[in-house]
Amino acid sequence: MASSFTSSPFQTSNLWSAFLGERKGFAVCSVPHVGFLKKTIECKESRIGKQPIEVPSNVTITLEGQALAVKGPLGQLSLTYPREVLVQKEDSGTLRVRKAVETRRANQMHGLFRTLTDNMVVGVSKGFEKRLQLVGVGYRATLEGNILVLSLGFSHPVRMDIPDGIQVKVEENTRIVVSGYDKSAIGQFAASIRKWRPPEPYKGKGVKYADEIIRRKEGKAGKKK
Repeated sequence: MASSFTSSPFQTSNLWSAFLGERKGFAVCSVPHVGFLKKTIECKESRIGKQPIEVPSNVTITLEGQALAVKGPLGQLSLTYPREVLVQKEDSGTLRVRKAVETRRANQMHGLFRTLTDNMVVGVSKGFEKRLQLVGVGYRATLEGNILVLSLGFSHPVRMDIPDGIQVKVEENTRIVVSGYDKSAIGQFAASIRKWRPPEPYKGKGVKYADEIIRRKEGKAGKKK
């Protein structure tokens, strides 16, 4: 006698499944299709990007469309903004960088261009500096006009032309101070100095930033007797 199938609690998916169920003594139930709902998640506004930029009284701001020019006692800088962000000058004299569209790229550009704008304002009014230190026997630095001369253990001294808008001072032949109003140019020139002899991890010899911490490694130990 053939066993009968009821529609509850199991429901056969097709005739072949019903046949197998009769032979093996179980019923095959069909699983309903499960769908997933898509939910649009809006990214939060950048904590850095939404902060206003205070403009000192000795700094002049010129805004023309997406181009901003900043002039102060130390120099003049300009920046062109992408279409994803807008820069606005408020009645109080402060600057604000806002998103023009709600896209992933706009979220990435928001905080970045707010920081670049703030660096411009601070640079032309107060300036920036980067300090380096030479560590090693015989390592020293001197200035010859607009050329920085480094003795770093090579067979010849390293001579570097100082770019326009950057001032370099040498203190006690082992400390270098790079200053100016363009923060990116200062960082680039300081990195090019350090690149000639990066600090090594065993004795710490080389050119390092003044606030840089070098992770030291232990050298090979001698044979234990």
